[in-house]
Amino acid sequence: MIEPADLRKHSFFGGLEPEQIETILSLMKQETFEQGTDIIVEGQPNDKIFFILEGRTEGCLNGVRLFEFDEGTAFGEMAVLDIMASAATIRALVPTRVMSLSNRGLHELYKKDLKVFAIVIMNLARDLSRRLRRMNAEFVSTRH
Repeated sequence: MIEPADLRKHSFFGGLEPEQIETILSLMKQETFEQGTDIIVEGQPNDKIFFILEGRTEGCLNGVRLFEFDEGTAFGEMAVLDIMASAATIRALVPTRVMSLSNRGLHELYKKDLKVFAIVIMNLARDLSRRLRRMNAEFVSTRH
């Protein structure tokens, strides 16, 4: 059984009280992926945000490894937010356990608790901004 404390290490849940996390948790699904399994496939639809509870994944674009995600990180949010095909393939490097929140679940959260939904969207925006800053810095460092 997943508890709100299990999700507090994810910045997505920052600023939320345990009972607010419970509301989100009721909309989520636990999933497990074996080593080598493609969780998201580049160019294919994806309607879930995945939160890694245990394990590690890699992100590849056109077969080139770009990054790794481990416990406490999330992925899949781009396709959920912009409703476009997945920008990269995410593959489990080891057996990986996640909680996922679908686009439908996000919409249910909007209907249930607009305040919690707003906090979640702000947290997503912050995470994407941090990731973009990191990628920009990495790009610039490879140019020098």
